[in-house]
Amino acid sequence: MKELLLIGIGSALVNNVVLSQFMGLCPFLGVSKKIDTALGMGGAVIFVLTLSSLVTSLIYQFILIPSNMEYLQTIVFILVIAALVQFVEMFLKKTMPALYQSLGVYLPLITTNCAVLGVALVNVQKSYNVIQGTVNGLATAIGFTISITLMAGIREKIEYNDIPKSFQGFPIVLLTAGLMAIAFFGFSGLI
Repeated sequence: MKELLLIGIGSALVNNVVLSQFMGLCPFLGVSKKIDTALGMGGAVIFVLTLSSLVTSLIYQFILIPSNMEYLQTIVFILVIAALVQFVEMFLKKTMPALYQSLGVYLPLITTNCAVLGVALVNVQKSYNVIQGTVNGLATAIGFTISITLMAGIREKIEYNDIPKSFQGFPIVLLTAGLMAIAFFGFSGLI
């Protein structure tokens, strides 16, 4: 249990996928304009990342390794992730059309989000079992949701500030992301 807690804290805060490893920046920068949209993207990423970690771990350990086809891991992982994202997209389109519209093109981009594939590959690289891999995926997704929600909250507040013309728009967002990355670096002493 202690090991799972360390994996969870390490993945969510210490090695935050966005602010420490700089993966998944496209949705992080694109969807973090409003807190509601950021939380919706965070929920979709939590679902996809957790489920893809579970499914890819099962496929890798019980199909690819016994059949000596580990070299197919990247292709198989991408197919699993794409199928899960399609499921999330159909679900949101049916049940929450407003959120589906606000996420726009960024929802299908979860398929090519390097953070989702990166977690599946890290699970293999670190030889995590199915439970450890699933906890790693869930904690990474929670870390993503924390960082994108914080960024959205900051961006909502920045919108009403008097910012010099040369910093307005994307430059202030990148500066804010850099400062957030420095702040998250403070968690590195936890583990």
